[in-house]
Amino acid sequence: MTIDPQTELQMKALVEQLNAYIETFHGGSVEYVDFDGKVLKVRLGGACLGCPLSPSTLHGWVAGTVRQFFPDVADVVAVE
Repeated sequence: MTIDPQTELQMKALVEQLNAYIETFHGGSVEYVDFDGKVLKVRLGGACLGCPLSPSTLHGWVAGTVRQFFPDVADVVAVE
C-alpha cells in the first residue's frame, strides 16, 4: 500500500507531540518507527520501558490520540 507522504508527515508530527508530553510529564518516550497504511509502529523508551502501565499508555493514550486524527489506523503497536 502506498502511503501519502503528507499523511506520513502529519502522523510523525503527532507522534513527536505525544513524545514531548510523555517526556515532560512521565520521563518516557514514544518514537515513530513505521506506518504501513493500517498499522502504526512505535518504540517506547525511557521510563516506559518495564513500566507496568506502558500497555495503557500505548493503547489508551497513544492509540486513542492517533485515532482521533487518523481514524483509519487499525492498530498501534510497540516494537523493540
